[in-house]
Amino acid sequence: MLKRLKKLHWLDWLVLAVVMGFFGYIWWKIEGTLNYNWRWHLIPNYIFRYHTEREEWFANVLMQGLITTIRISIYASILAVILGTVLGIARCSKNLTVRMLARTYLEVLRNIPPVVVIFIFFFFLSQQLITALNIESWAREIARSDNRAVWEFFFGDMRRFPSLVSGVIVLALFESAFVGEIVRAGIQSIPKGQREAARSIGMNRTQEMRYIVLPQALQKVMPPMANQFITLIKDSAIISLISVQELTFKTVELVASTRLIFEAWITTAAFYFVICFGLSMLFRRLENRKS
Repeated sequence: MLKRLKKLHWLDWLVLAVVMGFFGYIWWKIEGTLNYNWRWHLIPNYIFRYHTEREEWFANVLMQGLITTIRISIYASILAVILGTVLGIARCSKNLTVRMLARTYLEVLRNIPPVVVIFIFFFFLSQQLITALNIESWAREIARSDNRAVWEFFFGDMRRFPSLVSGVIVLALFESAFVGEIVRAGIQSIPKGQREAARSIGMNRTQEMRYIVLPQALQKVMPPMANQFITLIKDSAIISLISVQELTFKTVELVASTRLIFEAWITTAAFYFVICFGLSMLFRRLENRKS
């Protein structure tokens, strides 16, 4: 640690001083101009709270939202990778119709504001799918059953399962456009000589893609995939607009009921930062270990 501090240039110290001065100015404006009454001592109770009757700790509003955000991010990323891989392969198809349909999907979603995409998918696809599959009544039956503990471990409160499904679907469909472009770039980075060698030994198009191209392409696109997963976690805040009770939605509820404006939002920002920064450091270490 001391060695790293010694390596810092005077410009680094200047930038650090400017940043600290900026945050000090913001703090001074909040304290002086807004005359805000800080109540940080209340925040821990909204993360974890002790139930006096049951004599146990339980996750409160902010922690419930954080857990939901993690669930949605994991499930949406899995679905986005599957859909994105299919779209990436379709972008490299020899069939012009398939290639143009995939490109249209990718270009439209990548060039429309996320909020618009979220609402379109929610009202025209997600809600229709939930109604068609009768997911709401199925989730209510699970919530009343004796084996609901297993379901709640993976999906949380089953009474809110339809909103969880909506969030996962709309987020995965949106993120799959970016994953598709990443996969497409990975496939096109494989030298043509390897494909020609695969065809020379009798492999068809499917075998060539499965055994030769995709394993190498997916290995090459792992770093941008990791970055896209971090982006997906931050983008998950958008689905609070369709009443999915993730971290941002819970923070809005907390602010509305307690008026802990700055404390709640700073805590939420800290949660997002810890998760995203921790994952970026983890992925960087894994990438350096492979290299």
